[in-house]
Amino acid sequence: MLQFIIIIFGLALFETISSVDNAIVNAHVLKTMSPRFRKIFLVWGLFFAVFLVRGLLPFLIVYIANTDLSIVQVFTAAFSGDARVAESLEFSKPLLLLGGGMYLFFVFLSWLFLEEKKYAFLVEGFIHRQGVWFYAFTSIITTAVIYFALKENPILALAATIGVSAFFITDGFKKNAEEKEKELLKGGMSAWSKILYLEVLDASFSIDGVIGAFAFTMSVPLIIIGNGLGAFIVREFTIKGIDVISKFAYLKNGAMYSIGMLGALMIAEAFGREYPFWLAPLNTVILLVLFLFLSIREIKKYEAKS
Repeated sequence: MLQFIIIIFGLALFETISSVDNAIVNAHVLKTMSPRFRKIFLVWGLFFAVFLVRGLLPFLIVYIANTDLSIVQVFTAAFSGDARVAESLEFSKPLLLLGGGMYLFFVFLSWLFLEEKKYAFLVEGFIHRQGVWFYAFTSIITTAVIYFALKENPILALAATIGVSAFFITDGFKKNAEEKEKELLKGGMSAWSKILYLEVLDASFSIDGVIGAFAFTMSVPLIIIGNGLGAFIVREFTIKGIDVISKFAYLKNGAMYSIGMLGALMIAEAFGREYPFWLAPLNTVILLVLFLFLSIREIKKYEAKS
């Protein structure tokens, strides 16, 4: 029971900090909408984000990695002790870990090399100025991982390429979302169009959290509970505390470092390394505390100058 609690706490925390950007976008767009449409988005959006996207996506990921199982078997496997199904899921574990790890690690590298950010460390500024090398660096990493994966299992190499492809597909959508956000804030879309777009945007942001969840556990029910709780907390921030949260300048830095560390752990585990169940939650907590400390220190410096 203690193990379950630690895992769920870590999942909820990771989902919360990795979705801060999403919450900020939602809050900014909701300010341009009437109270009626805000309520529609927050009520039905919660159902869509928690129960549909974060509820079904883990099952879909497991199903893709276990094509020998039917979708019904994948659903029932989560709540039964079928030995054949359990064996199939165990076989697919390295595939899930490597594909997910490559995806998460590239999300981190993209932020580190390409995104505008408030630098917590001097090295972040240096790496950001070398942004032109992002594609060369990620290509070298992809080639190296596939080379070692081919020695283990050709299907493992395929999982790595799927993770890389998933990153570039979702990254392209997120880049486009930045332009769409400007249009939304200008009022160039109807309220229903804004709601629909925010739901699609939320689905794309949720992928990071769901994939990262497999670094914590391979148990789909625990992933659903932990991510669902985190999604609910993010919605509460959207409604009540987003102005406060946005003051913490380095919170996204913490989220990205956590994503990068989880990605690296997943890649290492895919190649046979074993880590205790508490390592992923502990990693998330330590990074959150560190960057909360840096954010609070920054707030105090600003207040002292004022």
